[in-house]
Amino acid sequence: MSRTLMRFTGVGGQGVLLAGEIFAAAKIKTGGYGLKTATYTSQVRGGPTVVDITLDDEEIYYPYANDGEINFMLSVAQVSYDLFKNGVMKGGTIVIDPNLITPAEGDRDYWNIYEIPIITIAKEEVGNVITQSVVALAIANTMTKAIDKDVLIETMLSKVPPKVHEANLKAYELGEKYARACHMD
Repeated sequence: MSRTLMRFTGVGGQGVLLAGEIFAAAKIKTGGYGLKTATYTSQVRGGPTVVDITLDDEEIYYPYANDGEINFMLSVAQVSYDLFKNGVMKGGTIVIDPNLITPAEGDRDYWNIYEIPIITIAKEEVGNVITQSVVALAIANTMTKAIDKDVLIETMLSKVPPKVHEANLKAYELGEKYARACHMD
């Protein structure tokens, strides 16, 4: 596998850091290299947050993605989408929550933008808004095929309390289902 560069953006409190952590840990489990770098404001909740994830079979010497290098971005907040979208390469994939983000004019010409209501899926279909990071994780992995699904699920379950395993497995299944549905058209 070549290098995969992903970016998750949102606001503090939405769980984007956890998704990055799970991806990096899962890649390391497979014998590869995984790094996450996070940037967030001093606001604990509500401030713009970005997590860049680098996954590679070779050692990673530079942990940051340069503008225009990111293959895949997922965003659940307008402020973070606007701030961090330019890191995504031309023709790259961006997944947005359409209830929270409106792309600027021209964005759809530059990137492949998919709309998946991530927060609604977590809140209404899983029944637990906190599972939104797992819905996002499943969408990202389904679209990038970055990590073996079983390894990713096993890693995710090791990072969440057992009492929410069932909800998180359901969240993963739903994220995967929605990603397949929109990525296939």
